[in-house]
Amino acid sequence: MPQEISILSLPNGLTLLAERMPHVRSAAFNIMLPGGCVNDPDDKPGAATLLADLMTRGAGDLDSRALAEKLDRLGLDRAESVGVINMHFSGVLLGRNLFDALSVYADILRRPLLPEDELEPAQALALQDIQGLEDEPQGKVMVELSKRHYPTPLNRDRRGTPAGIEACTIDDLRRQHANVFHPQGMVISVAGDIQWDALQAHVRQLFGDWQPKPRAPMTIATSRTGSMHLQKDLEQTQIALAYPSCPIGTDDFYNARGAVAVLSLDMSSRLFTNVREKHGLCYSVYASYDTFKDRASIIAYAGAKPELAQETLDRTLHELRVLKDGIEDDELDRVKVGLKSSLIMRQESTSARASSLISDWYYLGRVRPLEELQQKINGLSIKSILDYAERYPVRDVTLVTLGPAALTMS
Repeated sequence: MPQEISILSLPNGLTLLAERMPHVRSAAFNIMLPGGCVNDPDDKPGAATLLADLMTRGAGDLDSRALAEKLDRLGLDRAESVGVINMHFSGVLLGRNLFDALSVYADILRRPLLPEDELEPAQALALQDIQGLEDEPQGKVMVELSKRHYPTPLNRDRRGTPAGIEACTIDDLRRQHANVFHPQGMVISVAGDIQWDALQAHVRQLFGDWQPKPRAPMTIATSRTGSMHLQKDLEQTQIALAYPSCPIGTDDFYNARGAVAVLSLDMSSRLFTNVREKHGLCYSVYASYDTFKDRASIIAYAGAKPELAQETLDRTLHELRVLKDGIEDDELDRVKVGLKSSLIMRQESTSARASSLISDWYYLGRVRPLEELQQKINGLSIKSILDYAERYPVRDVTLVTLGPAALTMS
C-alpha cells in the first residue's frame, strides 16, 4: 500500500507532517520543538524537565484537574519527554478526537498556566526521579557514560541535579517558556485516521498566528571528560562504553545499523552468544547505536559479578574489535530479516509512524519512503558492513564502570 504523506511548512517556521493510514481508526501525534535540557541555565539543570511537567498542570482556561479530566475524556494515551536538544509531547487516541486533542495542546504549548502552587509538587517528583537513578545501577552508568563521552552541552542529563531543581523559581520557568516556546523549528507529526485538508486547516488556525523568535546557535565544546570508575558496593559491576560512529545522514548509516545488529540484534547475536552464553560471564550484554545530527556513537553495556567483570569487559571489547575480521552469510541474513521485521511492525503502529516522520524530518529534512528503507536494508552486504567497521574501528573509547573495583581497558 503506497504511503500517503503530506507536508505543510508555515511562514512562522512550524512544519506539519502527516501520514494517512486508511486501515486504522486511531491517530497518533508527536509535537517536537527545541526545548531540551541544552536550554537549562547553567546554574539550574533540570529546568526543562520541570517546565514540561508544569505545562500539563493547567493551560488556557483549564486548571490542572480540569485539563487532566479533559484529556482523559478524549481517551488520550499521552506522554511528555525531555531530551538533550528537543522536547516532545505525544499521544494516541481515536482519530475522531484528534482535533480536540490538538486544540488542547495548542493551549499547553502557547498558554500554559504554569501555576506557582504546582511548582513544589513538580520539584518533589523531579527529585524523586534523580534519587531513583541511584537505585538503578544500569541507568546510572549509562547517564554517566553520556556525561563523559559527549562534549558540553550534549552530555547533559534531562533530570538535572538536586541543587538545580531546588533553585528553580516559577519566574525562571516562565522566562524559559517565553524564550524557548515558539514555532521556529517546531514540528508536528500525525499518523493514522486523518483527512489532510481538514488537518492542515486546523493546524493553521491553532498555530498560524504564533510569532517566531530567533534561536541562538548552540555552542558545543571541543573536548569531553573521558573514562572513569564510580566506586560503589554492588553485587554486579556495571560496564558501559562508547566509541565514535557515523551520524544518521551519512552514507554509512545503514552499515552502522547492520554492524550493531550483527553484535546485538537478538539472542543469536555475537555479544549474547559469545559473552553471555558461551562463557557465562553476565546476564545482560548488548550494543546500540546513538546519534545526534553531527555525531554518533556505538554504545555497549554489560553487567557482571565483580569477579567476572574484567573478563566480561575484555571479551566484549574483543567482539567489538573482531567484527571487522569477518561476517558469516547466516549473520547477514538474520540481520536483514530482523531489520525488515522491525520496519514492518513500525508500519502497523500509528505512534511509531508519527515518531518516524518527526525523526526523519529532524535529522534529514525529509521523510524517507518505506521503499527506500527496504532498498537500503536489501543493499546491506558483508563487504559494506566490513568496510564500515574498517572506517570506524573501536578507538577513542570512553569507559565508565560502576562497582566495587575499577577495570582496565586493554
